[in-house]
Amino acid sequence: MRDSKYRFLILNIIMVLMLGAIAVRLFSMQIVEGEMYSKSAVSRLSKSISSSAPRGDILDRYGRVLVTNETGYSVMMQYTTSDTEKLNNTIRNVVEILNNTGNTTFGSLPISRELPYSFVFEDTNNTGSADDEMARWFQNNKHSDVIKYGMTAEQTLRAYADIYGVTGDINRADTRGVIGVRYDAERQSFSAVNPVIIAEDINAEAVTQIKEFRDRLDGITVAENYVRTYKYPGLATHILGRIGKISSEEYEKKSSEGYGMNDTLGKQGIERWAESYLRGKNGSSGTVAVVDGKEVEVAPKVDPVPGNYVMLTLDAELQETLEQSLEKTVKAIGNDCNAGAAAVINVKNGNVLAMGSYPTYNMERFNEDYESLVKDPSNPMLNRAVSGLYSPGSTFKPLTAIAAIGTGNLARGEHITCTGVYTAYEDYQPVCWIWSEARQTHGSQDVTLAIENSCNVFFYELGKRLGIDALDSYAKKFGLGEYTGIQLTEETQGHMASPEYKRQVVSNVIDREWFGGDTLQAAIGQSYSLFTPIQLANYCATIANGGTRYKVNLIDSIRSSVDGTPVEEIAPVVEEQLDIDPDTMQKIHDGMKKVVDEGSASSIFEGYPIRVGGKTGTAQLGVGANNAIFIAFAPFDDPEIAVAVVVEHGVRGTNAGRVARDVFDKYFFGGATPAPVPTEAPWQIIR
Repeated sequence: MRDSKYRFLILNIIMVLMLGAIAVRLFSMQIVEGEMYSKSAVSRLSKSISSSAPRGDILDRYGRVLVTNETGYSVMMQYTTSDTEKLNNTIRNVVEILNNTGNTTFGSLPISRELPYSFVFEDTNNTGSADDEMARWFQNNKHSDVIKYGMTAEQTLRAYADIYGVTGDINRADTRGVIGVRYDAERQSFSAVNPVIIAEDINAEAVTQIKEFRDRLDGITVAENYVRTYKYPGLATHILGRIGKISSEEYEKKSSEGYGMNDTLGKQGIERWAESYLRGKNGSSGTVAVVDGKEVEVAPKVDPVPGNYVMLTLDAELQETLEQSLEKTVKAIGNDCNAGAAAVINVKNGNVLAMGSYPTYNMERFNEDYESLVKDPSNPMLNRAVSGLYSPGSTFKPLTAIAAIGTGNLARGEHITCTGVYTAYEDYQPVCWIWSEARQTHGSQDVTLAIENSCNVFFYELGKRLGIDALDSYAKKFGLGEYTGIQLTEETQGHMASPEYKRQVVSNVIDREWFGGDTLQAAIGQSYSLFTPIQLANYCATIANGGTRYKVNLIDSIRSSVDGTPVEEIAPVVEEQLDIDPDTMQKIHDGMKKVVDEGSASSIFEGYPIRVGGKTGTAQLGVGANNAIFIAFAPFDDPEIAVAVVVEHGVRGTNAGRVARDVFDKYFFGGATPAPVPTEAPWQIIR
């Protein structure tokens, strides 16, 4: 009996302690931490709806819209099951609908969608090969224990099918589609709290079918979103650039800035450079259901704020003229000529008025055409104007002349006799082009005549007198082999020929030594010098304006999308002010004028009503026809614009001059032909 009372007492004590603990916890939850738990409850009951902000427009210098937005539809996949088979069946059903209606899912899996399967890697660093990108992908692959470098595309695809539990014929489009969606979903951390967008800008037929068969598409929804549209499809593609789904690597860097796993951002061109300006601020709304069933506002509705407008320095009409002329010229030359680039710069402030790269592509079809673009040997995705590297050929000779006079290595009025063969070195005796072609010489030449005649012997002698260090120094002053500052992250620096650079690119120990002959070749624009067309255009502009090198600029201003007021305006920036004697510069200008009036470009500008200064260049290549280069400025007496044109395998620099003439026609005369057609038809190619 005593034991029963004792046990009962212990039980009562335990109950009192438990009740006390509960009371303390309730006090803590309701009084001490009540506000925190209230907020937590509200948070769980809130319905937060995010409304995407439209991306800012991109305009030309006159306010003409180049890129804007339209409302479109995207397909979103939400996590509804952990059953792999059910998930794959759902994806297969939606992929089938998309394929049958002419739409595609996102495709970041670097394997072609069509047979025979092959890897699809983009040469992002412009090395001429995507092998390094492929090696890096295998190395960083999440499933590197299964997917290893050296596997074929089909083997890799089959490995992913096993990883994701995807069954069916690997060669069927829907099976390949399921694997692709699973790959993208994995990269975007697909989960119950993170749905993923699997297709964008789908057509109305796909929307209708997805809604009609929603019972077979568990977790699949259609949502409205903004789609980037191009008012002039295919125009200025390389400049405007593109947007794309944020990658897992980008998300890690930008999640702190408010980016989500389903967001898009600029990948190339102005879209990338101006990302912080173009990206708007998403809006949101929130409500909470309280216990009595009433809805109370947790946070006020926030409307999305569109991104700012970016106004470029480009003239859309001049841009169209340049691109059309570049394409027409390349096609007219034919044979192995299939690419080129050109740039037009305002010589008084460094603003880019037009810049083109051929071949190009239509950004509106980028997703559909991606595989063919990557595989195209002419590399249409490369912005040759800022990333293409070319020997300048004889267009470099004006710089050699300026350097020689500026350093005292060429006296004013001095003449040098062209003998056809340059014999200063016993073991290396290069020849003048006129000797190679006709066994003739140019005779006595001053600097103006030497530029007009492009006399190699004259410039060999200047190169010998100068030495490579002085040439390198002047090239740097003119921005050759240097970044121009243009607002495109794809820009390549290029290289001026130098002993240091030769040692980097030549593997043979003996041949790596710098010889006097290397300097002679560098003086006429050959050797190891490689520059971009935008550098050549700015170099020409610097000559035209008397020695002021501006930072190259593509941005006129950033403007508010709300009221159009300036957010930021870009002022000209002087990068280098060269101390060049006006008389020296006049001699260079006169030589370039003679090139157009009487020399190699005279057939292009015969009877032209505006005086033009220019220089042709023909860069020899190891294989195929020579590259054609032409630089020019106009009007001669008060220059406004400078043009540089490079045509790959364009045979002679004269052929590149035809693009410059079309640009001048448009800029000064609105596109009308201002002079009688010369005897030699404008599109008769000089071979």
